[in-house]
Amino acid sequence: MNSFAHKSLVVQLQAGATDRFPVLAHLSYDADDPFAVTVVFSHDGRVLAQWRLDREMLGDGLLRPVGVGDVRMRPVSTGTWEELRMEFFGDARADGERHHAVVFAWAPGIAAFLRQTHRIVAPGQEEVRVDDFLATVIAGG
Repeated sequence: MNSFAHKSLVVQLQAGATDRFPVLAHLSYDADDPFAVTVVFSHDGRVLAQWRLDREMLGDGLLRPVGVGDVRMRPVSTGTWEELRMEFFGDARADGERHHAVVFAWAPGIAAFLRQTHRIVAPGQEEVRVDDFLATVIAGG
């Protein structure tokens, strides 16, 4: 059985109050880290940002608003188009505010990717390999 899943989607990065422009979102899942989904945002071959997201939170964000910290998600419906609005907060800027980005993804594409991850490790079947983690810590890694 495959222990990896990957999907690339064109998403919309919001610039300003209403303008959006397309960027690529590369989603990846590895059964060795069963609670996380890694998302790499890129444009013109340059990596713009990389985030590790909680897989369950990503799924919940398709249904209702979630998150209160650095990552917040909520479903958005335009009537004909279902999106997942993802809001990311980064480090502080020189003016005291935090870096902030809003990305809109096609919700059915995210849902399809999550179904793929659920075939690899079903929700509730995730395991934390504490012995492997402790061995890594003790080894200084």
